[in-house]
Amino acid sequence: MPFTLSIVIPVYNESRTITQIIEKLFNCLSMIDFEIIIVDDCSIDNTVEILNRLTEQHENVTLVQHESNKGKTEALKTGFLYCSGNIVLVQDADLEYDPKDIPGLIQPILEDRADVVYGSRLSGRNNIFIFKSLLANKTLSFASNLFTKYKFSDVETCYKALRLDIIKNMIITSERFGFEIEVTAKISKLQIQTCEIPISYICRSYTEGKKIGFLDAVQAFGYILKYNLFTSLEKSFTNIPSQYK
Repeated sequence: MPFTLSIVIPVYNESRTITQIIEKLFNCLSMIDFEIIIVDDCSIDNTVEILNRLTEQHENVTLVQHESNKGKTEALKTGFLYCSGNIVLVQDADLEYDPKDIPGLIQPILEDRADVVYGSRLSGRNNIFIFKSLLANKTLSFASNLFTKYKFSDVETCYKALRLDIIKNMIITSERFGFEIEVTAKISKLQIQTCEIPISYICRSYTEGKKIGFLDAVQAFGYILKYNLFTSLEKSFTNIPSQYK
C-alpha cells in the first residue's frame, strides 16, 4: 500500500547541524516518499536563514516559525498539524540520532506488526551517553513502565514512529520536553500494538548545545503521574479511531 512518511523536526538554534541532518535524511530515505516539516521555535542565531535556503532547494521541506520560544512539545504540536503522511516520525535537529535507522523504525508499521515503534538507544551497540542522562533515562523508563505495563527500555527516545491518526487525535498538553512521557502514557490507553527496536546514538554535551536538564527530569516524573493516573482516555484523544478501541 502506498505511504508517505512525515518527519517533524523541532528546531531552536541549530545552525551548526541542521544542514547536515537534512542532507542525511535525503541520503538515507531516497527510496521513500517523505515530507519534512521543520518548526523553528524562534531561534536567535542564523538558523532561519539556513532553513529558508533549504526550503528553496527542496520542495518537500516545509518551514513553520513560532513568533516566540514555546519549547519542544509545542513545536511538535505545530508540526503535527502540517503532517499529511500515513506515518509520523520525530527527528531531532542535532546529530545525536542517525537517519539511517529510520527505514527500520517504520518497517513494523508498514508490515502491520505495530502501530507505534520506539527506537531504543539502550539496545543499540556502542552508543555514547552522558552518565547522568543515562541514569535519568533508565529511571524514567522504569517508572513509566510501572504504570503503562510496557517494557520499553527507552521512553525518552526522540525516535518514535506513529500512525498519523494516533498523533493527530491526541490531546497534547505537556510543556518543554514532556512529550515523550505524555505520548507513552496516552498510547497505553489504546488497544494498539507497539514495539521497540535498537538504534544508534551519540549524545552531545551541554557545551555542544544539549538542552534537556535536571528540572526536565523532575517534571517528567510529575507527567508520569498526571497522564497515567489523572488523565482519562476521553481527555487524551479528541476522537478514538475504531480500530484502537
